Amino acid sequence: MPVIVAVSIVAGILIGTFYANHFSGNRLGIINTSSNKLNALLRIIDDQYVDTVNMGELVEDAMPQILGELDPHSSYIPAKDLEAVNSDLKGSFSGIGIQFTIQQDTIHINSVIQGGPSEKVGLMPGDRIIEVDDSVFVGKIVNNYEAMKKLKGPKGSEVKLGIFRPGEKETLHFTIVRGDIPVKSVDAAYMLNDKFGYIKVNKFGETTYPELLIALAKLNQSNCEGVVIDLRGNTGGYMGAAIQMVNEFLPKNKLIVYTQGRKSPRENYNSNGTGSSQKMPIVVLMDEGSASASEIFAGAIQDNDRGTIIGRRSFGKGLVQQPIDFSDGSAIRLTIARYYTPSGRCIQKPYVKGNDANYEMDILTRYEHGEFFSQDSIKQDESHIYYTSIGRPVYGGGGIMPDIFVPQDTTGVTSYYRMAVNRGLITQFAFQYTDTHRAELQKYDTEEALLKYIKGQNILEKFASFAESRGLKRRNILMYKSQKLFDMHLYGNIIYNMQGMEAYIEYLNKSDKPVLKALEILEKGEAFPKAPEEPIEPKVDDEGTKKATAQADSTRKEPSRHHRINDEVRCFA
Repeated sequence: MPVIVAVSIVAGILIGTFYANHFSGNRLGIINTSSNKLNALLRIIDDQYVDTVNMGELVEDAMPQILGELDPHSSYIPAKDLEAVNSDLKGSFSGIGIQFTIQQDTIHINSVIQGGPSEKVGLMPGDRIIEVDDSVFVGKIVNNYEAMKKLKGPKGSEVKLGIFRPGEKETLHFTIVRGDIPVKSVDAAYMLNDKFGYIKVNKFGETTYPELLIALAKLNQSNCEGVVIDLRGNTGGYMGAAIQMVNEFLPKNKLIVYTQGRKSPRENYNSNGTGSSQKMPIVVLMDEGSASASEIFAGAIQDNDRGTIIGRRSFGKGLVQQPIDFSDGSAIRLTIARYYTPSGRCIQKPYVKGNDANYEMDILTRYEHGEFFSQDSIKQDESHIYYTSIGRPVYGGGGIMPDIFVPQDTTGVTSYYRMAVNRGLITQFAFQYTDTHRAELQKYDTEEALLKYIKGQNILEKFASFAESRGLKRRNILMYKSQKLFDMHLYGNIIYNMQGMEAYIEYLNKSDKPVLKALEILEKGEAFPKAPEEPIEPKVDDEGTKKATAQADSTRKEPSRHHRINDEVRCFA
């Protein structure tokens, strides 16, 4: 009997294997679930498709398409890109400690990070990297991706560089041990005048909150009486970092944000009353590049009537992504909930499931409709009216609407100026000028002293000759009509190249209209919003969220413009 049973089992396995191998196509008839159907499809392609298929590549190509059918922000990150994506928010990466640009197919070192591996071995601003690990690295193969791939690497690993240094006849060789390179979230923290300070935050990462505390402590040492928080161009990051930062400015038990999704029950995030700046006047600057965590910060300040928001309408990203890692080093960012401001607003702008071209083009559409230049061009959805803590009407349905609108400044913009910017000629000239005159420029250690020097160097004329040599025909009337813009950005880029980001921002802020408006609000003591003269009593929904009655009679003000560094990519390694 045992022998018969054993033989029967073996025969059954052999018969089952035979039919599985020869009639696998028929298995689709008994597959009921979509996930099994997808797995079956991949097996069938691998088993029966006419040509050889790289299944790994097929899956890699399919992952973004599948997630793209859900919403605009669920995404797939291949293993080769995950470290770069994470390092930007983690506050550090492993590399050699330089900032570089690529000019004429060659890596030019723009600055060397203080205390980093490159500074320790003697690399200098103005050096050109022409060899990496004993191989020539110049020409068409040089791009930002390849450069960072070669220069970044595991902590403790070595890279050999061949350096061309102006004034040296021979190639210089350095062996650099890679180390942890900090990635700053706070670009600038300084006093605008003797009373009010300014902090520029470029993202919300793991180190952003401690950087903010350091910035506030620095300002407080100068007896700061109010602060401007600049979130223009800040595309967001970690929600937790935004919550920690807002907590510094709110009294105890104020709702900061809440999240809710199909599988994620409502979760409230409240202030704990430990903030160091609960009574400090605050103004927040925003624009269409301010998204996600930036909108959490601004929404909490606005809905709690804690400060004034100045700038253009923000991006409108109110979706929460959960990072999920795979064993091969890749990951997905899956939308699991929406976040809501204290008044109950979901500020996610509308989208259509799938690859929504209109969503991708939204910023351009806003520009073409004139939203950057006139508050009358901004149409709020009257069905999404909510109320702040003192009864001010605010709107959901697409971004945070600022309290004060400062239109984008187009004074002096000409076709000649636009072409110079679009072709990257301003940045190219500033880099070349800095590189050629580095020894002279290094004599000036403050932004004021450096600016005074370069103002006497006839920079605009030199730029015009440079631009003409690059194919941009000289147009004197248009050039001098745009002189203030040219001067601002030519001087600013030279200052940036020599003295870094904070000096650059400090220089531009002297003529930046939103910053000047923020300073005016602080000077007048108007940073704390006032209740409307005839507030409308809001209704309270089933979840305790204040929502407006129909036909709220509101007067609303709106947003501003933003300066950026511009028309080229500066990379770190």
